[in-house]
Amino acid sequence: MTTTTIRAALLTEVGADLVVDEVQLDPPRAGEVAVDVHHCGVCHSDVHYLDGSLRTGLPVVLGHEAAGVVAEVGAGVTDLAPGDPVVLTMAPSCGRCYWCVRGQRTLCQTYSGLVGGAYPDGSTRLSWRGQPVRRGLVLAAFSERTVVPAAAAVRIPADVPTHLAAVVGCAVQTGIGAVLNTAAVPVGASVVVSGLGAVGLSIVQGARIAGATTILGVDPSTERREQATRFGATHVLDPAEHKVEEAARDLTEGRGADYTFDAVGRGDVVGTLLKATRNGGTTVMVGIPSTEDAVSLRALPHAFYEKKLIGCYLGSADPHRDFPRILDLWRHGRLDLEAMVTSRRPLDEVNEAVGDLRAATGVRTVLDVRG
Repeated sequence: MTTTTIRAALLTEVGADLVVDEVQLDPPRAGEVAVDVHHCGVCHSDVHYLDGSLRTGLPVVLGHEAAGVVAEVGAGVTDLAPGDPVVLTMAPSCGRCYWCVRGQRTLCQTYSGLVGGAYPDGSTRLSWRGQPVRRGLVLAAFSERTVVPAAAAVRIPADVPTHLAAVVGCAVQTGIGAVLNTAAVPVGASVVVSGLGAVGLSIVQGARIAGATTILGVDPSTERREQATRFGATHVLDPAEHKVEEAARDLTEGRGADYTFDAVGRGDVVGTLLKATRNGGTTVMVGIPSTEDAVSLRALPHAFYEKKLIGCYLGSADPHRDFPRILDLWRHGRLDLEAMVTSRRPLDEVNEAVGDLRAATGVRTVLDVRG
């Protein structure tokens, strides 16, 4: 078995900077493809591993919001070929397990073990200085090339720029899917979105596309509130200056919002949104919380008023169905992908890209992985 030497960004110690170095990558096995990664977004889920709020074995290559070109296919792969442009998804699905046949493909049992950073046989296809390297969030895409299950690569038209396609793989599919798939927001609904980063702004766009007539965006950043207005929010507020629940009631004749979305990933934010949700309404947890976080609620009024609290992983999406739909929305001018990518950096500047995210600079910084 011939390995390939590639450059990748590794997390070797929680709290430390990522290290860009050469790693060894095994070729694809049966049912897998090797993909040359052209662009990869830097997401809060990656930062959770950097700061230790989510944990995996070390060293690990992170990166999961990626697009590129198929370089090689393993035995049995017939629907992809070298040269195909693809967007990667960290939630591949088999289409046959209990969850897949019920349309819950992000919960696929067959591939769920990959989230732990290794394939079912314990291998990772990656090594560095003689030791195995874990696969962060399935894809290990802060690298010039990665090997993934063929089901994790979704072919896209050749004329779609990969720096735009990359953000579809996580932020956009999560936000759009949270609205259209998870919550199924109807025309005329009232919506609150807390957290206006890349996922939250995608939720705002999704709510506009769904036909929501009241969209309240909540974020302490003036810049992000302004961006939310451009993306379709009808109202915005700073949670440090105004109570979200009061604003939601003021905008809905005292009822509260039909749907509220947490794009922050914090239990206290979810608690606030539950108060901002009308009786019979729905609160959707979209942001990824720390493993130590919890949501506190009073059980009796929650049950008595039939408020619903639901989870959302990657927008409850079927990537092979939803990625083409999302790109069609973009082509027809209904979805703005260009404004989602506010900075591009080379792989060597991955730590600066993480700094952009932590400082809430722009919407999304995308790595030009191959220079």
